[in-house]
Amino acid sequence: MPRTLLFAASLLALSFAGQGVAQTATVETDYVALAEAIDTTMHAHHYNPAELDSPAYEAVTQAVRALAETATTDDEFRAGFETIWETGPFSHVDLRQEGRNAEAITDWVDQLRVGNGAALSWDGDIAVLTVNTMMGVDTIEQIEAAYDEIATRDTAALIIDLRANRGGMFAFKPLVEHVLETPLDIGVFVSQGWNAHMDRAPGPQDVTTIAPWTGWSIRDFWDSAQANDLTLARLTPDGPHYGGPVYVLISEHTASAAEIAADALRASGRAILIGQGTAGEMLSQRVYDMPGGFQLYLPIADYYSLASGRIEGVGLTPDMPQDAESALQTALDLARP
Repeated sequence: MPRTLLFAASLLALSFAGQGVAQTATVETDYVALAEAIDTTMHAHHYNPAELDSPAYEAVTQAVRALAETATTDDEFRAGFETIWETGPFSHVDLRQEGRNAEAITDWVDQLRVGNGAALSWDGDIAVLTVNTMMGVDTIEQIEAAYDEIATRDTAALIIDLRANRGGMFAFKPLVEHVLETPLDIGVFVSQGWNAHMDRAPGPQDVTTIAPWTGWSIRDFWDSAQANDLTLARLTPDGPHYGGPVYVLISEHTASAAEIAADALRASGRAILIGQGTAGEMLSQRVYDMPGGFQLYLPIADYYSLASGRIEGVGLTPDMPQDAESALQTALDLARP
């Protein structure tokens, strides 16, 4: 399965560069030690170390070790690592040099502003909300502003376009909450603790006594996901409420937190999914420092939708299959019969 090139990590790197963050000094990196540190860290923090016993993971590990024997520059090793993981056994693995350590990234990321994360346009009385990423406090602000505008107009329908959204963080929260009429438990993040003593997927019966996670910051989430066997995500209605028809456009490029959003919108009973099956790349990753000034992003939690089950490796099937390019026109036709 193709590996997700972490949208969050890419944005972090671009943002650091834009802020004039000093690049890592040129030093002689021990790539063999780096490869071993990557494998050790993966075993220590992966949401299910049993998956690392697979032939597919062993093949990746051997390829990274072979790369370490031949790489002569950081760029060569990083590019080779990326190529190897393009066919890795799970998503959300990336190796970068961010110019800050993992602790600084964690402290800073909740304040990240990405630019054009979301934009509202109109086709007559039909609102088209294009959400390009789930990253950024400004994306959240743009989504909130869009719902404010929708509430001031006689809006016949809302189309939410997630076709190019590779995921990110928590902008899916306001995106869904403004169409909810009642609280909605959307899914659970499954940690190493659960997989250490359970040999099955979690289900609705396993979350009846779990208090929902309400922190909505990346550090709080990472800590919660690793400290608890299961972390329950609950969304609650927010105003202004939009109660009209909702159509969600998805494609093979819709990934990660965007898949959570699409699944939750459908699970609410408020939305129809139109387009292609999604990427099936829904894990939650955390960043760790590696030798040589590298940062490794690896998945610390799996995600199971209470409506659809596991999304990683499966994706979401649209209610109305359609070429991605035609999905918007199909939604417009449905909204204006």
